[in-house]
Amino acid sequence: MDHDQHHPPHGDRHHDHASPAAKHGGVSWSMAMKATLHCLTGCAIGEILGMVLGTALGWGNAPTMVVAIVLAFLFGYSFTLFAVRRAGLGLRAAVKVALAADTVSIAVMELVDNTVVALTPGAMEAELSDGLFWAALLGGFVIAFLITTPVNKWMIGRGKGHAVAHAQHA
Repeated sequence: MDHDQHHPPHGDRHHDHASPAAKHGGVSWSMAMKATLHCLTGCAIGEILGMVLGTALGWGNAPTMVVAIVLAFLFGYSFTLFAVRRAGLGLRAAVKVALAADTVSIAVMELVDNTVVALTPGAMEAELSDGLFWAALLGGFVIAFLITTPVNKWMIGRGKGHAVAHAQHA
C-alpha cells in the first residue's frame, strides 16, 4: 500500500508558529481557542438573551433553558453563516457549512454550561439582579470554554468542525 496515497506530504500541512508540543494533528491550541471563542460568543449572546427573557417573564426553569439553548444555537450558527456568506458562499452551502462547523462545539458548550448552572445551588431560582445568577452563568461559560477547546482542537485536526468554515474563507 502506498503511504502517500493516504496521507498528504508533510510540506502540505498547515503550520503556524506554535511549538510542536502545543500541536496535535497540526492544529495549534491558539487556533482551537480562537474557534472556541468564536463559538462561545454566539452561544453566550443567545444563552444570556434566553436566560434573561425567561427569568424576566417569570418562566419556569425548563422553558427558560430550552429558549436559551435554542437561541444559543441560533446565534452560534449565525456568526459562522454570516462569515461564510461574506466569503461568497451561497445560502444553502453556507447553512451546511455552519451546521458542520458548529454543531458539536455548540452542543458541548451548551451541555457543559447548562450543567454548571443547573448544579450550582440556588442558580436556577436566582433573579436577574442576583450575583449568583450571573456568577453561575459566566462561570459556566468559562468551564464550557475550557472543555470545548480541546474538542475543537481534536475536530479541526481531523478536518471537521471549524476547519470546514475556515476552508470557506481561507
